[in-house]
Amino acid sequence: MGIEHLIAYNIALLVSILSPGPSMLYLIRNTLTGGRRTGIITAIGLGVMATGWTIMALLGLDGMFRVFPWAYTTFKIVGAGFLIYIAWSTWRGASVPIVQSSTSRSHRSAFLGGILVNLGNPKSVFFAAAVLVVIFPADLTGLDKAIIAANHLTVELILQPLLAVLLSTGAISRRYLATKPTLDRIAALALGAIGGRLLLDR
Repeated sequence: MGIEHLIAYNIALLVSILSPGPSMLYLIRNTLTGGRRTGIITAIGLGVMATGWTIMALLGLDGMFRVFPWAYTTFKIVGAGFLIYIAWSTWRGASVPIVQSSTSRSHRSAFLGGILVNLGNPKSVFFAAAVLVVIFPADLTGLDKAIIAANHLTVELILQPLLAVLLSTGAISRRYLATKPTLDRIAALALGAIGGRLLLDR
């Protein structure tokens, strides 16, 4: 494994992190409703779980899902249910004024929510495995795998919180507050559609 492999991998990570999806929608919503600190903690949860999928792919969990389809189905159903729950609660609270909270419990919930959102998409392990196979040579050592995992976590813990900081700036927050009911309902529909597709997709 050479530095060129890590550079290519980091480019793929950047594209993946910035692509629209449940994790990005969840980060946007938590940051704009809970404030910068809540957004950063959410981002850390998302990043930790995303790295976890890469570690599982490095350890061969994608193969286990193929051998034991019920495990994949279980992950998928639980994850889809969680996304649909978030969509429902977002829609229900769309017209409710924002009351920011700085309690430690809300921060724990933000971190756990970030973990669960990325845990709820078991396809991530297949994506991680595909990227690893395409970019890296087949003869990865234990040290190589540790470097890949550490690199992934570093990128996630830099980029995801940076996104939360940018989203929490005054101008963006004011624009969100002005159009909160509409944007929340759009986000709810998108999350619900993603959860429904995850449930129905085979």
